[in-house]
Parts: sequence; C-alpha cells; structure tokens
Amino acid sequence: MADSELKAEDIIKQIKKAGIHFVVALPDRVTSHYLLKTIMRDPDFKVVQVCKEDEGISICSGLFAAGHRSLMMMQYTGLLDSVNSLRGVAVEGENPVCMLVGLLGKEPGVAPTQSKKYGVKIIEPVLDAMGIEHHWVEEAGDTQKIVPAIEKAYASTRPMAVLIGREPK
Repeated sequence: MADSELKAEDIIKQIKKAGIHFVVALPDRVTSHYLLKTIMRDPDFKVVQVCKEDEGISICSGLFAAGHRSLMMMQYTGLLDSVNSLRGVAVEGENPVCMLVGLLGKEPGVAPTQSKKYGVKIIEPVLDAMGIEHHWVEEAGDTQKIVPAIEKAYASTRPMAVLIGREPK
C-alpha cells in the first residue's frame, strides 16, 4: 500500500517537469498541508495567493499572455464557484488554465462520479459539459498523467483539471 501512496514530492516533480513556475492558489484542505506548503518553500516557484478562485483563473490567463506557465490550485467547491470565469476566460478565451483541484470528502478508491458527496459527484459531469479535459489522480502512479495533461493544455490553448482524490503526504 505504501508504494501506491500519493506523495506531494511526486506531484511537485511533475509540475516542475511541465515547466510550471507560477502557482496561483487558494488553499484547500486536500492540497494545502503537504503540497502547497512545500511549494511555497521551494525557490523554483512563485506563489500567488488569491481570495477567490475566479481571480486565479484570470491571473493564470494573464500569465499565459505574458509567456508564463502556471497552475491554479483550489478545492472543487471553488471550481464550481468559478464556472462562469472558466467559461468566459479559459474556454471561450482559449487560455490553457491548468487546475489542480482537491476533492475534499471524496472516499478513497471511489470514482468521483460515484461519491456520496454531491459536489464531488458532479465535478466531472460539469467539466465534461464545459469540454474541459480532466484527470483523476489518487495514487502514486497517477502522477504520470500530470505532464501530458499540462502539455496538451498549452498546445491546444484549452483549460484542463487534475482532480486530486486524496491528500498527498
């Protein structure tokens, strides 16, 4: 079981490998303790903390316009709260907003769409309806999905989401 444990350091390696230097974040309980706090101490990253997720969507788009790669970190509730910004700025504006989304309360080993938590259950259908590619990351081997997803987002100038199914250690 320890080999399959999701580790913050593995996620960070993949983010770096994808050329991300800016992390725009609104702390959430799934990714903050091990992942965001570690990123904040890493000199390879510049962290921009925001008060609202829709601000982060716009900041990531602005960073793209300035020639930088970024990653927006937030909880699924914030993604749901920022649907209109995602629609207008990221989808219709054709900006590769890459999101790392914590699925607070999702049961380990249960697909998001099968969760008993309503907000978690609807996150993938909402992303599907918006045409936003998404990937579920819950175990160590899943981190290999991160670089190709970010590369595809920047190549296609389309947003994407990496859904973090459990707190990384």
